[in-house]
Amino acid sequence: MIARYACDPKKSNGRLHIEEENDFRTCFQRDRDRIIHSSAFRRLKHKTQVFVAHEGDYYRTRLTHSIEVAQVARTIAKVLKLNDELTEAIALAHDLGHTPFGHTGEEALNCSMGPYGGFDHNAQALKVVTFLEQHYASWNGLNLTWETLEGLAKHNGPVIDPIPPGLLEYSKLQDLELHTNASAEAQVAAISDDIAYNNHDLHDGLRANLFTVVDLQKIPLLKKCFKSVDDKYINIEESRRIHEVLRLLFGKMVEDVIETSMTNLSNCSFSNVDEIRTNETKVIKFSNSMWSDLTLIREFLFNNMYRAPSVMLRRKEATTIVAALFETYLNDSQKMPDEWSAEVKTAESKIELATIISDYIAGMTDRFAYQEAARLNIFVDDGHLKFV
Repeated sequence: MIARYACDPKKSNGRLHIEEENDFRTCFQRDRDRIIHSSAFRRLKHKTQVFVAHEGDYYRTRLTHSIEVAQVARTIAKVLKLNDELTEAIALAHDLGHTPFGHTGEEALNCSMGPYGGFDHNAQALKVVTFLEQHYASWNGLNLTWETLEGLAKHNGPVIDPIPPGLLEYSKLQDLELHTNASAEAQVAAISDDIAYNNHDLHDGLRANLFTVVDLQKIPLLKKCFKSVDDKYINIEESRRIHEVLRLLFGKMVEDVIETSMTNLSNCSFSNVDEIRTNETKVIKFSNSMWSDLTLIREFLFNNMYRAPSVMLRRKEATTIVAALFETYLNDSQKMPDEWSAEVKTAESKIELATIISDYIAGMTDRFAYQEAARLNIFVDDGHLKFV
């Protein structure tokens, strides 16, 4: 049984293109399955979270990250009696709009697209599932339910001015009520994203020797986790010790969200999902104390991982490649592959052409972006490209 404030598939706002639903899968299950079978989801395997893919098989990619987010989200949704199928669908799709090279690629593409409306990965995810996936006979996109699309568009909160052009354009077809909060299911997917990357970035950073266990113990919450593990296990090997510490941290974050959100939901006595959407604030949250602890972890990761010299070198390389690809295609769109030539011919302005180019680059994997740069004789500062 789901709660009164959960999204009921029987009361869904439906799909843009009307379909006959079947008896053995709910509409939200079908959304999840379509996302998993999409081309964009498969490409996440070769899109970077922080490191470029060839730095090691053990580092997270967008695909493994999305699976981890979905696992956390399902757990939280079940305990809170939300619709875990919708939550999972949003969690699996939330990164479909990301560029190659992680957030660095997004920043570079947004800079190149600055004169043409900018680039936003949430708006791009919506465009992927409503237009760019072109496999079905009767429509473009995946024809997902309104609730899944809403979750993709505003899982991080209401979208206010400036609203990304892609979201504005789609709003002409289907009003996703961008000014309100998203469902509790979408809020769970968003906070699960925070839980997953805070945890796995610590793991990946340790593996990459960007910081040490001693460094981590300077963070109060992690110091407590290390003490708990060390008190329980004597002289275990370091890899197991680290695993147990991060496992404990992971559990603490999940438990905190569940306890805090359960209190919020109980105190407000919501009778339906629309009351969640029109509430002044999000209902799925960390406690204030956990938020403070996570702020320290995020600051640590920013200073010691995201801005580490080796990562900054990759950032510079990625920025050069994305910017150069964009300028090359913009100056000569005939250098784009044949399958995009028909799309390019429909462009009636430089803004439309730039948007098509942006869609093409955003869909690239890290590996393919390197290959395209090599094909077009694009070089980074040292005159070399490192192939994967």
